[in-house]
Amino acid sequence: MIAAINWDVSAEIIEGWKTPNWYGLLFVTGMIIGYFVIQRMFKKEGIPEAKLDKLVLLMVISTVVGARLGHVFFYGPYWDGDNGYFSNPINIFKVWEGGLASHGAAIAILLVLWYYSRKVVNKPYLWILDRIAAPIAIAGCFIRLGNLVNHEIVGDPTNLPWAFSFKRYVDEAKGIVDATPRHPAQLYEAICYLIAFGILMYLFWKREAWKKQGVVFGAFLIMVFGARFMIEFVKLGLTTRDEYLPINTGQILSIPLVIAGIVLLWKGLKTKPEEVFTADSTNE
Repeated sequence: MIAAINWDVSAEIIEGWKTPNWYGLLFVTGMIIGYFVIQRMFKKEGIPEAKLDKLVLLMVISTVVGARLGHVFFYGPYWDGDNGYFSNPINIFKVWEGGLASHGAAIAILLVLWYYSRKVVNKPYLWILDRIAAPIAIAGCFIRLGNLVNHEIVGDPTNLPWAFSFKRYVDEAKGIVDATPRHPAQLYEAICYLIAFGILMYLFWKREAWKKQGVVFGAFLIMVFGARFMIEFVKLGLTTRDEYLPINTGQILSIPLVIAGIVLLWKGLKTKPEEVFTADSTNE
């Protein structure tokens, strides 16, 4: 038998209670840490806390709604009897049953931040994107730790010494608990996002990369979705079509974001610091 780390952690904080649960606690923890990070940035630039509160509200709503709709549209199931989202639309609202997609959250966040930059702080779009990058990375780290506790988004079977035997992972296709030793793909992503967070904080505070718009956010897109692309090679596909594609759905969705990051980083590095927008007014 292959040696593996036996992972039998319960998702429940209180036995027998579905809520509160560790996923929710970790999700909120990531958001709170992200809040304090951007609060420090806003304070440094004299942005009123009221505008930060609006940002937090918009971010929370866009993250949850975008991630849920991303799962619904990108991964399905669509017309699977009572479980299908389109054949039974009420299932779309059952967030507590699982099913959140980071790519959907990314799209929703980008749209909301565009509105926020124009209507709330009246600053260039890249100004807010550069400042939200590190908070999103650390939030993503804690969300993946939540997935680990939930025994979901598991990796492919492996005989590596750090393989996890997920004692509560249910193979929905077979309807059985499958404790086969697997790559802890959630942990891989959490570690990568934590490293990205550290690098982004270093770029912002120590290297003052915020002076060249797009550099911080470009680095974020490259690191986070580049890591996502690579880890997908050892992660179980989330849709049946993934079995027939040369790369899976998560990788396909990551490619344009990595390319956008490369473009932003390249253009930002070419920009002279004195040419970028600096915080000045709109602090009413």
